[in-house]
Amino acid sequence: MKSNWNDSAALNGNHNRHSHERAAVEVTAKGILDSRSLPDSDFDSLWESIVLEPRTKDRLLSQAILNFTLRGKLDRASIPLHGIILLVGPPGTGKTSLARGLASKTAKSCGGKGFHFLEVEPHVLASASLGKSQQGVRQLLGTVIAEQAAYGPVIVLLDEVETLAADRSKMSLEANPVDVHRATDAVLAQLDQLAVNYPHLLFVATSNFPKAIDAAFLSRVDQIITIDLPGAEACQKIAADTLAVLGTKFHKIELLLKQRECEELGKRCLGLDGRQIRKAVLSSLTLHKATAVDPNQLTIEDVLAAIHDAKAESKHAKQWQQ
Repeated sequence: MKSNWNDSAALNGNHNRHSHERAAVEVTAKGILDSRSLPDSDFDSLWESIVLEPRTKDRLLSQAILNFTLRGKLDRASIPLHGIILLVGPPGTGKTSLARGLASKTAKSCGGKGFHFLEVEPHVLASASLGKSQQGVRQLLGTVIAEQAAYGPVIVLLDEVETLAADRSKMSLEANPVDVHRATDAVLAQLDQLAVNYPHLLFVATSNFPKAIDAAFLSRVDQIITIDLPGAEACQKIAADTLAVLGTKFHKIELLLKQRECEELGKRCLGLDGRQIRKAVLSSLTLHKATAVDPNQLTIEDVLAAIHDAKAESKHAKQWQQ
């Protein structure tokens, strides 16, 4: 049955009467990690905190908006949009935060009414019991998410999507249970059905390992955006923003931003991801006991030393992984 979101029934008292039931189903359903109405101020803050080229953010937001303004009006036989955006890149580059922020910004750009957000926890769907993963996928996509999409526009975050849509061509039936293969089959089948029946449903998927994603899933993606490690300018903004936030609580830290040495932060941070940069700045408060007691005693030399340590630790971690 196709969604009637465009019909007045989706916006009348029938929608309001079921709103409480909708929230209750989402919170208790297996595989749903988060559920909330959009727009959301916390998600807006996440969007602002991710430092990317404005062009990348604009293109991403435009694609998401297009899903709700255009997809339902097109003949899928000619233009087979599936309502899927994929964010790929190294860990720590802010893909999940960006996806959450995108959901809120999209809802706001589309009028800000009736939008809902769901975040899927794919790992809980995995099961050692034959057939259970496949059943879990069908229940989550074909029932839970489909029911929510019938109420109105929904944006779903599929974090670490390779868990649900693993590359079948790289699997051995001896090493991997047949259930893993069938789970990927189920994901693809359900996505096709959802794309047909619910044009006001958008999936935003993320992956640290795009090579592990099944090719058939990738062929269904409407837009793929790569989020790389930040360049020197972005590193500078991330480090400076972290200091500025600390400065709102400890005002002498704000003065560090005016020091000439602060201009070196971006170059010194090259090779670190956004999360590592923010943690390095925070860890500079731990270099001396006196600074931990009174963060106002932080110096720019402390920050640079902590960044140096973070890069050394990152290098060692990569060596351990090889």
